[in-house]
Amino acid sequence: MSTHIRTTHVGSLPRTDALLTANAEHAAGTLDAAGLAAVVTAETEAVVARQVATGIDVVNDGEYGHAMTEKVDYGAWWSYSFTRFSGLELLQTLPERKPTPPGKLELDAMVERRDWVAFAEAYSDPTSGIHLATRRPWVFPVVTGEIRYTGHEVVARDIAALRAALKRADKPLSDGFVASVSPASAARVGNYYYEDDEAAVWAWAEALREEYRAITDAGLTLQIDAPDLAESWDQFVVEPSLEDYRRFSQVRIEALNHALEGIDPALVRYHVCWGSWHGPHSTDIGFDKIVDLALTVNANGLSFEAANARHEHEWKIWKDTELPEGKYLIPGVVGHATNVLEHPELVAGRIERFASLVGPERVVASTDCGLGGRVHSQIAWAKLEALADGARLASQRL
Repeated sequence: MSTHIRTTHVGSLPRTDALLTANAEHAAGTLDAAGLAAVVTAETEAVVARQVATGIDVVNDGEYGHAMTEKVDYGAWWSYSFTRFSGLELLQTLPERKPTPPGKLELDAMVERRDWVAFAEAYSDPTSGIHLATRRPWVFPVVTGEIRYTGHEVVARDIAALRAALKRADKPLSDGFVASVSPASAARVGNYYYEDDEAAVWAWAEALREEYRAITDAGLTLQIDAPDLAESWDQFVVEPSLEDYRRFSQVRIEALNHALEGIDPALVRYHVCWGSWHGPHSTDIGFDKIVDLALTVNANGLSFEAANARHEHEWKIWKDTELPEGKYLIPGVVGHATNVLEHPELVAGRIERFASLVGPERVVASTDCGLGGRVHSQIAWAKLEALADGARLASQRL
């Protein structure tokens, strides 16, 4: 008899040519919303079927409802935000920024990360593979008006598409998840409307709770994408004290829990990562410094990077960190930042580490982060196959 280790992934999957074309045509005004919805529905059904055939247990829509027009798109969040929230603008000349309360940290999404500064030579070299200038120029939206949720029709489209695909695949609704951004991650754009940064975070929380409720009311699992908890550490020009950073993060978790109020934590999973850009990540904060904060989120599932070479060793923190009752781990055992294909034996070994510490029934094997736009489509699907193969090996041995 074997214990079945379930498998999942973090969300974003490679977009198909049909989906990219439809998004581009919709953006250009040559395809209406109904036409786009038809493509999203068809492609969602196909990507769910492919996940199931690959051996993924907890599947999603590939984030196919989050508009991308290129196979490598570093601005997917900006496209997503403009289709679902009011109060945002793209400005070439920025107004005076709202103040940060005295004694509080101010996050500025426009600054260069400390990792980029530490490895400026590599990041500025076009032959390095991490040359920042090879990316499409970034134009950040900013908050210039009241943040309100306007994405009711879009999220309803995505929910309907995933529900239909799950029915065809004979999967329970709770085995399908939809990703949505955390209030703190959304609030990393510039604030030029609310009285301060914290007020902006709470405004995002109020708006996002509408999307959260729509997803979970439909019986689907909600994944909160929260790179902000770990990644924001690297977005201050001067490294903050750990105490200040934890206070900064605590406020943002309180706002998230407010947005999740009334939602069954069994239908929520919380994803933490250190940013999807490919680089040294030499200035990342250690998971041990923030894992207790992550566990206070009203979500039963905790998703985090565990295959990343900068963080793989941190599986050891679960020797001393108590996993609260009802919660389970979703460790990444396959990476998004390398084209090297993990061997199933390596994947199995990574799974077994966590299973030995918290029990196999409390482990769902996953990827570090989303694969869409990070590695080639052929490699991405091969990584998911390696994930499923490794989970089968681990299940047999456990």
